[in-house]
Amino acid sequence: MHSSVENLIKINKEIESNFIDFKEKNKLPKIIAVSKTFGMDKIRPLIEHGHTDFGENKVQEAIEKWTKILNENDKINLHLIGKLQTNKVKFCLKLFKFIHSLDSEKLAKKIADEQIKQKTKVKLFIQINIGNEQQKSGIYADQVENFYNFCTKLDLDIVGTMCIQPANEDPEKYFMRMMYLNKKLGLKEISMGMSSDYQEAIKFNSTYLRIGSNIFGKRD
Repeated sequence: MHSSVENLIKINKEIESNFIDFKEKNKLPKIIAVSKTFGMDKIRPLIEHGHTDFGENKVQEAIEKWTKILNENDKINLHLIGKLQTNKVKFCLKLFKFIHSLDSEKLAKKIADEQIKQKTKVKLFIQINIGNEQQKSGIYADQVENFYNFCTKLDLDIVGTMCIQPANEDPEKYFMRMMYLNKKLGLKEISMGMSSDYQEAIKFNSTYLRIGSNIFGKRD
């Protein structure tokens, strides 16, 4: 068995064994295997094992890696978890079923226009700058409600919120804030928690965990 498959099984078992602690939850969170920078030699064993959710950071890299695979397997859900530039939207919608990084009105308008042209619809997460960090993308927490209303008027399919919490800080206070904001908006999905803190994220109702190095190993 390939090491990436062994790692995924181990993580799933760990989540399930701790699931008793999260009685208010009624479903296990989905694991997005963050496959950015890894080749198909590492990814294919997971596909053969039956894993369906994969995360990429860059549209161009995803086109080169995934186009052939997606034509062969329509069960795969490709998630864009990196920043999306407006000039890449038309290519992105042909490939990705989920975009986790909706972070501006300009991008929202571009996605809305392109969806009409392509007669398609993608599931979107609003990226929240939960730590108010100037160097990071995302909508500030106090502006999220207005931004959500703006997106719904554009007929965008907003399914949840996403955050990249500040590094080297206790993530739980940020996860708790995300859970509160998500509930306030009446959204079902939260994309938060990575290799280092996914167990904490589950406690605060994360439904999508973005796990890379714990599955594939260290990046070069």
